[in-house]
Amino acid sequence: MTAGRVTEQQSSADEVVQSTGWVFNNETGAALTLEQFVETGDREVPAYLTVFGLRDEANEDETLVEIGCGIGRMTCAFTRVFGTVVACDLDAGFLERCHETVAAFGQPDRLKTVHVANGHTLDLPPNSADIAFSYITFQHCDADDALDLTSEAVRVAKPGGKVALNYRSRSRYDVVLLPLGSLVRQMFRIPKLGGWLSSKRVFARLGWQANRLEPNEIIGPLSPLIRDIELWRNPKSKTSGHRATVKEFEGINKHHYWIVATAR
Repeated sequence: MTAGRVTEQQSSADEVVQSTGWVFNNETGAALTLEQFVETGDREVPAYLTVFGLRDEANEDETLVEIGCGIGRMTCAFTRVFGTVVACDLDAGFLERCHETVAAFGQPDRLKTVHVANGHTLDLPPNSADIAFSYITFQHCDADDALDLTSEAVRVAKPGGKVALNYRSRSRYDVVLLPLGSLVRQMFRIPKLGGWLSSKRVFARLGWQANRLEPNEIIGPLSPLIRDIELWRNPKSKTSGHRATVKEFEGINKHHYWIVATAR
């Protein structure tokens, strides 16, 4: 939430990206403009929708729920594809900036936002989404919250609807990264110091490291509620899971994986 409070101190979404862009984008730094930031989402959204089989002529009449929209990096592209996009985030500051970003680069008349105030519940009715989508969000949550939000994604998906959810897999580096991430998040709560730390790339990236969930931890509890389960990974990854068909896409980070499934 510290990063979100930093956004409230900026006068525009463009200033947010220029001053703390790498908080929201791994690859580029403080020189990034909002337009360039959105362009990274413009490249990723059609790639993932196509690879996961989520792109078709019916999208114009469909509702997509985006869990962890941030300031709208991918939301803009979603609003150009789907009739309704419900962007959800735990920080109200992000949602305000998301509206600004979509107004500049997307279709604002198609955007709705939901504040995930408690960090683990979506204030949406069941069976209300054709697609529930989340990218680089669940690894930033406590494990219990990530699992709860995963269940929420399935809950809001219509029968026959899809969930496409991204997670970070375990690695040998976690014995260092996860404790450091916990320490940094505690430091984020310190007045003044927290805001400064969240604007520094190395500390922001460490602070992201909140959990690692294995596919079976996700698929097992949800198996009665989903079918046609696919586990998407980078070709260099060995991540696998029970009841899941393994598929590969080079565009996926080698430390990440996706669960794509149909709601029963």
